[in-house]
Amino acid sequence: MRNRFILFTSLLIMTTACQHRNPFLSEYDTPFHAVPFEEIRLEDYPEALDLGLKQQEAEVAAIAANPEAPDFENTIVALERSGALLDRVTSVLFNLTEAETNDDLDSLANRYSPLLTEASNRIFQNTDLWKRVQAVYEQRESLRLDAEDTRLLDNTYQAFVRSGASFNEADKQTYTQLSSRLSSATLTFGQNVLKETNAFEMLLQDSSELEGLPDDIKTLAREKAQKQGREGWLFDLSQPSYYPFLRYSRRRDLRERMYRAYNSKAFHGGPNDNRELLRQIVNDRLALAQLFGQPDYATHRLQRSMASDPVQVYRLLDDLRDRYLPAARAEFDTLQTYARQKEQDAELELQPWDWAYYSEQLKVERFAIDDQMLKPYFELERVKQGIFWLAGQLYGLQFKRNDRLQKYHPDVEIYEVYDGDGAFMALFYADFFPRSGKQGGAWMTEFRSSWRDPDGSRQRPLISIVLNCTPPVNGQPALLTFDEVTTFLHEFGHALHGMLSDTRYASLSGTNVYRDFVEMPSQLMENFACEPVFLQKAGIHYQTGETIPAVYVERIKAAHNYHAAYSCIRQLGFGYLDMAWHTLKLPYTADIEQLERQALAPLQFFPPVEGGNMSVQFTHLFSGGYAAGYYSYKWSEVLDADAYSVLKAAGLFDTAVCSRLRTLLSKGGTEHPLQLYRAFAGRDPRIEALLIRDGIAPGEP
Repeated sequence: MRNRFILFTSLLIMTTACQHRNPFLSEYDTPFHAVPFEEIRLEDYPEALDLGLKQQEAEVAAIAANPEAPDFENTIVALERSGALLDRVTSVLFNLTEAETNDDLDSLANRYSPLLTEASNRIFQNTDLWKRVQAVYEQRESLRLDAEDTRLLDNTYQAFVRSGASFNEADKQTYTQLSSRLSSATLTFGQNVLKETNAFEMLLQDSSELEGLPDDIKTLAREKAQKQGREGWLFDLSQPSYYPFLRYSRRRDLRERMYRAYNSKAFHGGPNDNRELLRQIVNDRLALAQLFGQPDYATHRLQRSMASDPVQVYRLLDDLRDRYLPAARAEFDTLQTYARQKEQDAELELQPWDWAYYSEQLKVERFAIDDQMLKPYFELERVKQGIFWLAGQLYGLQFKRNDRLQKYHPDVEIYEVYDGDGAFMALFYADFFPRSGKQGGAWMTEFRSSWRDPDGSRQRPLISIVLNCTPPVNGQPALLTFDEVTTFLHEFGHALHGMLSDTRYASLSGTNVYRDFVEMPSQLMENFACEPVFLQKAGIHYQTGETIPAVYVERIKAAHNYHAAYSCIRQLGFGYLDMAWHTLKLPYTADIEQLERQALAPLQFFPPVEGGNMSVQFTHLFSGGYAAGYYSYKWSEVLDADAYSVLKAAGLFDTAVCSRLRTLLSKGGTEHPLQLYRAFAGRDPRIEALLIRDGIAPGEP
């Protein structure tokens, strides 16, 4: 009997295995062609990746060997349409390694990342293909291409140039080695930071150690401990745990402990230490730039940006530094004096783990507003509906929840997005809460971009935002801090850029724009966090149903510029640090800490903290796409403040102005960003709106 059962079980397993169809190997057979996450098995990834690499190689070989004379369609468009299977599987794999990863997915990503880079290099260094691209580019003036086709041709040509297509064989080999190594190193850098973030815990078992912490934060910490079968209150380095602890805890020693743990990630030895990896990344980027005849990586990278070169970047950073630094020093001195008075200690010197705590205390006294007063009004579901309403007012979009589609994690929510005329626009995935397999921070991405097929039919995008908001605790719904509301608005702005995209080519759709323009639509949305018309929709008390009181709205607006100068200087510091690493002219072999301290010294308010380092955990620079581009947050802030002033002058939701704004977002990367901005605003952007908004210059924001 037992043998029969074993035989039956084995046959059942074999039958099930034979019935399994790799979902990646054809267009998804799901509503809206959504990703069938629950059908994907681990072994599906390598099978699809291997086949995708072979298919792409065959498609590219066919384009290169085409006996017909090269033209825009048979060379440039054909190349744009190649690699569909590879795009399908990589968009899932590499998104999940950030949002819901595990050791197996990390291992796959590490294995295939250099292989994918090498495959890309083979395409762009294919001599026959390069000759065809050159031939089309050289006849561009006679082709009578429209703006989008012209942009695709120029981008394709530049991609070949910037991938070493014109190099000799020795330089091509060097380029391949450098880019493959960088692909692997940047991936490992981010994985190390996540492992370090997950490794730290602080278990408190004495209630006196919780002094100052709000009840919901204590409840969240207790629930974390209970889930592990431990007594006490468990704090970690996830955003909903770390930031409130620094903001509210009266225990200076524990704030210091948390701060040092956060800022020493990947900087204290062991397998996750990023110091040597950072040197490798920086030096390989420098070698790559010098291979192209450029003195440094920033000069090489900025050629394809609005800023165009490091001189323009430093001009922006220096200009903002000179305007904001006096106000920032005054803000710091005021807080220093406040802390000394508060503690009745004339010798107290503010440390970085003190800033959030005393800043919050002074803010409450000055404006009579804090997160604990506001959080009951910012229930996640209400905020979400308020943001959807905002998208309707600005762009005519409508959102319909779909609980039937497959998700990569139970926390994820999915919405169908429709235009005002009922046309389907996108699927929107929203992932709100932290967990161990998820990177910290917040970002927007896509599981599929948008494009138009040759027959004109639209392929609509699968857009996702990933946040790390405060989760539900103690039977309450998720209640957001004001900063979390602002972050939600920011990432949703990126999502709108993707949803509204209407381009023929995927490589030009949505957020595929210059790095120093990509933050403009997202930062534009942040402005609504202080708008009464939005707060009246999003700010509804989760228990009483009361709309957020007008007096609270006024206090929020009054507090909007609170420590704006200090925040600006902090952001500028990150920009200067980025440029310091990427304007190096010689390989860097010295101490990581040395360069960082030199770069930040002119903007430092606090004494250096031994054992801490920003660079080794700066994933934006060394694992994300912001190398030589972190300045773009401030560059885009100039644009977003100016754009919002245009909206405000017209009454926020003026039909004509909103229509122009929608056009700007729908164009993706089909035109130069400055041309798009001029078409929206009717002029070039001005810095004055930002200075007024931040209270640096007089005027009505």
